[in-house]
Amino acid sequence: MLYTYDYPRPAVCTDCVVFGVTKAEFATHPTGNEASPLRVLLIRRDREPYAGAWALPGGFMEIDEPPREAAFRELHEETSLRPRELLPLGAYGAPDRDPRGRTISLVFTAIVELEGSHIHAGDDAREAAWRPARRPGRLAFDHGGIVRDALRFWQERLARFPFGADLL
Repeated sequence: MLYTYDYPRPAVCTDCVVFGVTKAEFATHPTGNEASPLRVLLIRRDREPYAGAWALPGGFMEIDEPPREAAFRELHEETSLRPRELLPLGAYGAPDRDPRGRTISLVFTAIVELEGSHIHAGDDAREAAWRPARRPGRLAFDHGGIVRDALRFWQERLARFPFGADLL
């Protein structure tokens, strides 16, 4: 039985920032530059809020579901992608980030090889596509800032651990 509080509680969701790159591109520009072909996986929302807008794949956690499992489930449901691993990026919880109400997102990230990463939209995603990571266009919610944070995360991580190509 769930404990009932006398005050409102936020909803919790997961979002995924998945970057795609070819092995040849990764060797040259691991996290990209302005002209880089580094891509970010986005979905076009089929439901309000932001119906028709591009967004990160993600959604609400089930009550009995750990965050990483929720992230893998939502990513697969909306894009059919199953990366080997998802790393935690951070928690995003600005009070006004979601017009439906107070929502906290636990965000995960990955880099995958584009060859063999077949995607197609499912669940509440109208479309799934690889978009330019540095210029993805206007995104729903606070997802533009989250993509920028994920780019910084990978730039710092790969600068410290130059074996990064093994992550693909």
